Amino acid sequence: MLIINVKENDSLEKALKKFKKKFEKTGVVKALRARQAFEKPCITKRMQKIRAAYKQKMQIADVEA
Repeated sequence: MLIINVKENDSLEKALKKFKKKFEKTGVVKALRARQAFEKPCITKRMQKIRAAYKQKMQIADVEA
């Protein structure tokens, strides 16, 4: 359950924005999408390696710049 502290002067839009941000941080939607279709463990590992290589490449590019 998400609890959002809303000040007295805050508008409904601000409250909704706070709720959406907190909800996104929980990762519920991401988990649901991951469960929609089964992914083989070898594919999961491959994607993790690709992501790690990309992050490492970006860090090296950051250091050089």
